[in-house]
Amino acid sequence: MAIPISYNLRNLFQRPVSTLTTMVGFGLTVMIFIGALALASGFKAALKKSGSPDNAIVVRKGADSEISSGLSREATDIIRGGPEVATTPDGHGLTSADVVVLTNQPRLGQPGYSNLTVRGIDPSSLALRDQVRITDGRMFAPGSDEIIVGRRIAPRFAHCALGDKMRFGPRDFTVVGHFEAAGSSFESEVWGDNAVLMPVFRGEVFESVTFRMKDPGRFEQVRKTLEADPRLGVDVHRESDWYTQQAGVLATVIGIMGFFITLIMAVGAVFGAMNTMFAAVGSRTREIAVLQILGFSPFSVMVSFMIESLFLALMGGALGCLMALPINGIVTSTTNFTSFSEVAFAFRITWVGIAIGLIFAAGMGLAGGFLPSLAAASRPLAKSVREL
Repeated sequence: MAIPISYNLRNLFQRPVSTLTTMVGFGLTVMIFIGALALASGFKAALKKSGSPDNAIVVRKGADSEISSGLSREATDIIRGGPEVATTPDGHGLTSADVVVLTNQPRLGQPGYSNLTVRGIDPSSLALRDQVRITDGRMFAPGSDEIIVGRRIAPRFAHCALGDKMRFGPRDFTVVGHFEAAGSSFESEVWGDNAVLMPVFRGEVFESVTFRMKDPGRFEQVRKTLEADPRLGVDVHRESDWYTQQAGVLATVIGIMGFFITLIMAVGAVFGAMNTMFAAVGSRTREIAVLQILGFSPFSVMVSFMIESLFLALMGGALGCLMALPINGIVTSTTNFTSFSEVAFAFRITWVGIAIGLIFAAGMGLAGGFLPSLAAASRPLAKSVREL
């Protein structure tokens, strides 16, 4: 016979101070845990949004990032003129041969420098990246020393305001616009004309070619055709898969670090719950004796105290979820381990993350309540009766 759950709920609120203290301990742990998940999720979302499943990106064979890639002009022209490339109504191919380099720039509002990604694009390629929109100023003029800056990185680096000049090598480039790209990692880049940026940085070398496929469903055939061409020496990826892969390493590192930090806090929360439940057992010896006399088995007593600990943990977990919600959407930045450049992104709390946080809280509650519950169930009936 099971002990009514209302009995456990009533007992929780009879000890408001210890209950609240333990709830806060669980809540802080869950808040940190969800924060780590939101950090990893936000970073992965930023890179994933950078790619479209309708686009293919071509890099040098064996390259694990655009920075480590290099394509000749001849190879680039072959790719851009291929029959698998979609075209605009006026017959222009939806492609962009990109120059992608890192430049060390001073940070704004704090000392030190950090790597910033500069991307040289075909000025007409915005039709290929339809999530890009100019928010302030204007698009750079083709063939000019003008650049546009992603809106998320602009407040974090010096010389990114409209009209400022940013120096690359021997030349100054004027910032004429800020752009957004649906929260993708492109918002952490500086864009300019590839024909102008190429001689400033690396000479006659492109880092990647991105193109819209005529038939995205034939990606595997497109990949095999280009990778088999002996003139190219390239790897071909679906753009959405490429950027998801770029996010993998750092997102995993963030998750592992968050897990270990949370694990340390979880140990403290579990001990806090254990102390609370041991105190509850010690103060309710008479109740336990009455329950046993009424016919409730030791197993029922144990389950009852476990349920009480579980409720305590879930209430703390819910509190932790509420405390974590304000960080959703806060923009931060970190160094992408793949490209070694700074990427700005927003914390992203998801329903999956909240559910995992509550499951984690339940696990802590069960761990913290097991020994006290076992002690309550193991108490001899004769001893309990003598204490009545």
